[in-house]
Amino acid sequence: QVQLVESGGGLVQAGGSLRLSCVASGRTDSIYTMGWFRQAPGKEREFVAAITWSGGDIYYRNSVKDRFTISRDNAKNTVYLQMNSLKPEDTAVYYCADQKRGEADFGSWGQGTQVTVSS
Repeated sequence: QVQLVESGGGLVQAGGSLRLSCVASGRTDSIYTMGWFRQAPGKEREFVAAITWSGGDIYYRNSVKDRFTISRDNAKNTVYLQMNSLKPEDTAVYYCADQKRGEADFGSWGQGTQVTVSS
């Protein structure tokens, strides 16, 4: 199994920045992709960004691709989400999740970290 712990959320004014971290533990050798998702109050969970663990292929949703940067440090079993130029609509609980080798969907999920962007 893989355990994921997010951190780095907080309260920030519009235009500010935050860096989220997600540390993976357990059977990290099974990870193929690490992704970030978010869920705002009353909204469905949505995809934000993802990165493949070995090749570093990166994917973003269009609304964040010019503002957010996903990266990983395999030695630390950590994936990051640098969020710049934050907007109130970015307010959500942010979750990291892993897609394991041989699986089509994301499996393990972290507890989430709250990001609140004030206007």
